[in-house]
Amino acid sequence: QVQLVESGGGLVQPGGSLRLSCAASGTFFSIYSMGWYRQAPGKQRELVATITKSGSTNYADPVKGRFTISRDNAKNTVTLQMNSLKPEDTAVYYCNAEAFERIWSTSAFNYWGQGTQVTVSS
Repeated sequence: QVQLVESGGGLVQPGGSLRLSCAASGTFFSIYSMGWYRQAPGKQRELVATITKSGSTNYADPVKGRFTISRDNAKNTVTLQMNSLKPEDTAVYYCNAEAFERIWSTSAFNYWGQGTQVTVSS
């Protein structure tokens, strides 16, 4: 069982920056991947960025060059640094974790945070 708590959302002007953080807690053996997804009103939830335990990253095209994802494996946290924010970045951002609950687990399961609102507007 993994619980994810996001923080850092808020209102920012276009061109500004925000940093989102997510902390994982609970009972698990290892978190293979952590990441961020977002969902704007009337749209499907979409990938923003992910990072594996080994540090491999994956970014959605709209955020490449502007967002940076990082994680602290010891603290089980993931951070999304968002720079040069645009109005189209406005969405609820959800933390995601793909975790093996036990050392003998053969498959990982996805867990989600409650979401944090990011609004980019003048």
